[in-house]
Amino acid sequence: MAAAGVGRGPYSAKAALGMVMLCVLTTRGLMFSSAFTPQQYSDALQKSILFFEGQRSGKLPTDQRLRWRGDSGLSDGSPNHVDLTGGYYDAGDNVKFGLPMAFTTTLLAWSVIEFGSSMGGQVEDAKAAIRWSTDYLLKAATATPATLYVQVADPNMDHRCWERPEDMDTPRNVYKVTTQNPGSDVAAETAAALAAASIVFRDSDPSYSSKLLQTAAAVFDFADKYRGSYSDSLNSVVCPFYCSYSGYHDELLWGASWLHQASDDDSYLSYIQSNGHTLGADDDDFTFSWDDKRAGTKILLSKGFLDKTSEGFQIYKAHSDNYICSLIPNTPGFQAQYTSGGLLYKASESNLQYVTTASFLLLTYAQYLSSTGGTVSCGTSAITPDKLVTLAKKQVDYVLGDNPLKMSYMVGFGQRYPQHIHHRGSSLPSVASHPSPISCGNGFQYLYSGSPNPNILVGAIVGGPDNKDGFADDRNNYQQSEPTTYINAAFVGAVAFFAGNINAAHGN
Repeated sequence: MAAAGVGRGPYSAKAALGMVMLCVLTTRGLMFSSAFTPQQYSDALQKSILFFEGQRSGKLPTDQRLRWRGDSGLSDGSPNHVDLTGGYYDAGDNVKFGLPMAFTTTLLAWSVIEFGSSMGGQVEDAKAAIRWSTDYLLKAATATPATLYVQVADPNMDHRCWERPEDMDTPRNVYKVTTQNPGSDVAAETAAALAAASIVFRDSDPSYSSKLLQTAAAVFDFADKYRGSYSDSLNSVVCPFYCSYSGYHDELLWGASWLHQASDDDSYLSYIQSNGHTLGADDDDFTFSWDDKRAGTKILLSKGFLDKTSEGFQIYKAHSDNYICSLIPNTPGFQAQYTSGGLLYKASESNLQYVTTASFLLLTYAQYLSSTGGTVSCGTSAITPDKLVTLAKKQVDYVLGDNPLKMSYMVGFGQRYPQHIHHRGSSLPSVASHPSPISCGNGFQYLYSGSPNPNILVGAIVGGPDNKDGFADDRNNYQQSEPTTYINAAFVGAVAFFAGNINAAHGN
């Protein structure tokens, strides 16, 4: 899936009706009204994290809660004499794509860094979700010197089958980037993931945190020294699935920014200051996705300017403001398109990935601004942090069911949610109910069946509605009905903000 460009379109401020429980809450100087109860936000948080257990590859632990899943991919990497078991399937198929997996991990870690204090008891489950990925990324990064393993399975072969991960009989080829065949984009994103995760585990597991940070530094050096796009090195197996359309400059700046956050090494600050202008610091970009990291990098680095810890970062504050202004109707610089029901709309395929990442950045920036007394400059207008919270909350609530269809786009949340999601493991009978293998071709009867999925992938957020707020609950319509890890990862932080702040406001 490609990161879509931003179109222009009308905006309607008319709020969708239904599930209205208005209460005005104040915390940290931010005010917002709630369409859901504190318990509902907490429930959504718990389920958004639980989803990742359904995407696990490898030997499942004894505390696995989604019991319809079983062990899978236990020999991944063995033909190449490396251990590449574990990690996540990115969406509804059985491929382990390194670029979206690393981005998912970075977002989960950032969510815990910014909003872990709002997660309550869920923070340990969030950390477990991060560790399931970082354990895999560490193996992928240290298996062979000057090599990073970035993918398991040929997606072209995988997509010819509809089968449970537990039954996979398609080739589990492994793919790598090297000094001769570089992949700066996927390598720098992997470095970002490991560096961000090192912050998460710094207090609870210092030795693991140190290993993550040391590996992140080595992988980043590899990405920077041997420059090139992995789309060029591995074109036939990464394109068009996860082509690096934006190039690799954005990941290099993003990776350096996370190493700057995670370490006391001033060389990363110098790297950002020396290379920022050539790596995208001067660019305005209005999409944050698995492919394009520029907007997220600007928000992350703006904190250094706002809290006066990094000199020369004024440019990142200015471009962060431009990104935020592009989302806020009736302000100079507004460029976004919203549906009549109020949903941010950027692409016909997996649109909710842009909704959840934008919501996360709005809330993260609001938190940065609130802690320093800052505002967003949109032309001559000063936009306060609570405006950002209000807009993000409209998006979060829309996803959870406050929309024209009264449909929750999170599976298992609310009274009405998608029943026919485009997801192999969810749509096929579980191993417990159907112990004998279901072969590659025999699984298609379940893809084309009109029956609801037999296994509930709790917490999965699907691609979402179209630009007219319409949604086809159809397994064959993968553009709308397929969940992905990176949709959920950003939502974890966004919904945690509201769960934690509402709980605090209610004294819970």
